[in-house]
Amino acid sequence: MQQTIHLDLTTADGAIALSGYHEENLKLLSQQTGATLVLRGQSLRISGTEEATDLSRRLVGALEPIWGQGQTVSRADILTARQAIDTKRLDELQALHSEVVTRTRAGVTVRAKTFHQRQYVQALNRSDLIFCIGPAGTGKTFLAAMVGVQALLKGDYERLILTRPAVEAGERLGFLPGDLQQKVDPYLRPLYDALHELIEPEKVANLMERGVIEVAPLAYMRGRTLNKAFVILDEAQNTTPAQMKMVLTRLGFQSRMVVTGDVTQTDLGPQQRSGLAVAEQVLAQVEGIAFCKLTQADVVRHPLVQRIVAAYEKHES
Repeated sequence: MQQTIHLDLTTADGAIALSGYHEENLKLLSQQTGATLVLRGQSLRISGTEEATDLSRRLVGALEPIWGQGQTVSRADILTARQAIDTKRLDELQALHSEVVTRTRAGVTVRAKTFHQRQYVQALNRSDLIFCIGPAGTGKTFLAAMVGVQALLKGDYERLILTRPAVEAGERLGFLPGDLQQKVDPYLRPLYDALHELIEPEKVANLMERGVIEVAPLAYMRGRTLNKAFVILDEAQNTTPAQMKMVLTRLGFQSRMVVTGDVTQTDLGPQQRSGLAVAEQVLAQVEGIAFCKLTQADVVRHPLVQRIVAAYEKHES
């Protein structure tokens, strides 16, 4: 039995936020439900079977905490809402929508977009050592940096240390211009980008000069004890087992460390085991360590990224 229902989206901003760029969200909602969704001004017309239109109505309603505030609805938001409906987790979805991690300098609300990301954020606020493993685009580094900067600004920690291995640096630094810091900066650029979402670039530079924020290659961590610090080790799949052990044992008093990476994307040599993969095996049962797994369903970048990840996973399986 075919039917048509109309939903009033209240405001023009809400209608734009729900429909997405080139109405890509309406297309995804249609794929998820089998109904046809057409937006005319602030009125959303939904046509299809009774089951399809009802599911569409419930999905739009589940997403209202986002589009109702004029915040753009993402692909991950829609897929998570569908998962919540299918698994009867709407209460958890409501909590996910209401828990704000922080807000960027531009006023954009930062929050977890999937259930796995929510578990990750909870671990970031609860555990002293957190491993987050997952593909590109799942928010591993971004969420860690957001939580870390927020904690630093609140005074919970005295320093924020962001580090990653510069795998190619050992062979190619000589071909790059500038001093050592300038040579390794290209490898650390994603960390700078995350910092600038919350802190003015000029203030970041000032905090770095004072040593409050440190962005450095992994080699700089050797021989140190990191007290009262929030430490993020990014791209950890490119550490060797010895390097991983070295950085983990740097953890000092009143500190927290987040280790992020994708074990399928290592740039190490073919005979070299990834320190992240080894740590996952060795430390899985150690009390006080949180392991968070993100998947292609948690990708929050351009929709193509999710399809690219899925295609590679299928090819490599």
